[in-house]
Amino acid sequence: MLKKTSLALGGAALFLAWNGLLLLFLWSRPGALPGPQSPQNPEGSRLLPAQLLQLAQDTEAELRLQRDLLLQIQKFSRLQHQKTPKPPQTPRAAEAPELPVIPVLVLACDRSSVRRCLDKILRYRPSARRFPVIVSQDCGHAETARVIASYGQAVAHIRQPDLSDIPVPPEHRKFQGYYKISRHYRWALGQVFRTFRYRAAIVVEDDLEVAPDFFEYFQAVFPLLQRDPSLWCISAWNDNGKEAMVDAGHAELLYRTDFFPGLGWLLLAELWDELEPKWPPAFWDDWMRQPEQRRGRSCVRPEVSRTMTFGRKGVSHGQFFDQYLKFIKLNDRFVPFTQLDLSYLKKEEYERFFLQQVYSAPEVKIEELQKDAGRDSGAVRLQYRGRDSFKALAKALGLMDDLKSGVPRAGYRGIVSFVCRGRRVFLAPPSDWTGYDPSWS
Repeated sequence: MLKKTSLALGGAALFLAWNGLLLLFLWSRPGALPGPQSPQNPEGSRLLPAQLLQLAQDTEAELRLQRDLLLQIQKFSRLQHQKTPKPPQTPRAAEAPELPVIPVLVLACDRSSVRRCLDKILRYRPSARRFPVIVSQDCGHAETARVIASYGQAVAHIRQPDLSDIPVPPEHRKFQGYYKISRHYRWALGQVFRTFRYRAAIVVEDDLEVAPDFFEYFQAVFPLLQRDPSLWCISAWNDNGKEAMVDAGHAELLYRTDFFPGLGWLLLAELWDELEPKWPPAFWDDWMRQPEQRRGRSCVRPEVSRTMTFGRKGVSHGQFFDQYLKFIKLNDRFVPFTQLDLSYLKKEEYERFFLQQVYSAPEVKIEELQKDAGRDSGAVRLQYRGRDSFKALAKALGLMDDLKSGVPRAGYRGIVSFVCRGRRVFLAPPSDWTGYDPSWS
């Protein structure tokens, strides 16, 4: 249709040009038009005005006709353009935005049970291209190396080159393992962000098992981490995630927390740029929980953990494992996080609704809670006013009662949310809370 319209316009233009040339030709022909009086044309002076007037009128009428024709052609062209359906988008334009590539960094040492970790990661990951698996092995343990190698091209196997002992202060001789772990973390994260140049990474250790929606969770919250400078990590772990203390029927619930949970966590390359120059020689996770590193930022954590640990044996000699860690509930149903609106996790919106929810809940004493819990499903609040008060209540309720730089595990603005005998409970400081006290550690 556009081709036909162009031909019509071209034809009209040629028609006008032809008329102009014809008129010029007629004017230039001898005797073709009447001229001044002469012996050969004695009536020329009498006929000239009338003939010229008629010629001018005919020319004006023809030009008017051609102008109207051009206007009709232009109008027709516009109408046809509006009616003609737009061509389909090219495949590139129709594609969804390119999803990010986020590697899973598995830190391994001497556990051949790393197979349990890798099997679940490979089973649940939705795309090998978007979630490449990198296993970084320390310790030089041959059997563990054979297990990792058995996965072939499904995983990338890198090895920490420095296996030497680390000089430590005499009083830290028994903590040599913690120094080696910190050295390994620094090397492995350096490989991911410096050598391979990824822009983000999910970090797990070889004694973690992941949930069916582990990857769905991380890819859904990842954009929020990119946009919200008040966040510095996403964690799959709830420190108080024992089965009796979570609402498994609402596994889609997510929270902000000021406590760095670890145990399956996502960080951006920008955070590694910040942390790498001052990375500690040992106890890297507690170092992350210090105010100098956290800098007022929070992590996102789930109601129901997306990881569980099966590694009782390790450098911590089973600390917390028998009392807490082995009871952590691993989520067993798939939550389509990428289809949910997670904007409520933005700092301003979260604080508005979360603090209102906490401090509008009726305050109760622990005796009332233990006596009446389950009869009413409404949320309640337990209030603590100091370090000793918090630890006593946490211990009585079965929560983890240790504090790091004054921050309780899973806490946000000092508030710990959990379930007690079927009821939502907020263990919270007074509403005029002004900040964490590092001396509470």
